[in-house]
Parts: sequence; C-alpha cells; structure tokens
Amino acid sequence: MLKVEVVENGVQATDKINSFEAAGFGKENIYIFAHDEKRSEDLTKATETGGMGFKEQGFFDSIGNMFKSRGDELRNKFESLGLSKQEAEKYEMELDKGRLVLVASDEK
Repeated sequence: MLKVEVVENGVQATDKINSFEAAGFGKENIYIFAHDEKRSEDLTKATETGGMGFKEQGFFDSIGNMFKSRGDELRNKFESLGLSKQEAEKYEMELDKGRLVLVASDEK
C-alpha cells in the first residue's frame, strides 16, 4: 500500500510523517522528495526517513539515474516505489512548483 501527500514545507512534512507513523508506516519506508536534490537530502536526514538507494530502485535504475535529468530521475524513483507513470508525472509537476512530495510504502 502506498500513501502520497503533497506539502509546502518541512514543518508540514514533519506533521505528515508523524501521521504516517501513527498509521503504521515505519520511518525507513517514508520518502521525501524535493526538486532540489540537496533539499531532499537535508530533509531526509533531518526527519530520519528512508533514502532512495540501490535497494529501493534496483542497481540498474540507480546507475541510470546518474545520467538522467532531475525530472526524469524523480519520475523514475516514484515509479520504483509503485506509482504509475501518470502519477509520477503529476507529482513531479508538484515538485516543479517548489512543493515536497512524501511517499509512505509498506512494501519496501
């Protein structure tokens, strides 16, 4: 099962993470996405949530992402978590607007 939320900032993200945890998702299965890679990394560290590595994406997708645009990389990461291509495009457009996208998964 996947749960996706779009928020405006880190404070709202923290509130949603707490909601996800209350619903039974582990922090290691909650992922924060921002269009800016450094912002995404900083928020992941600050909230102690999961990172998207080889385990979550698979080896070849992880390597392939090094050669893609940030938008393509983000859509690929969304799809590797189980979102459809259309959903990945929709949420990547939210990131383009400066928002954050949180994805909680009980699969990974």
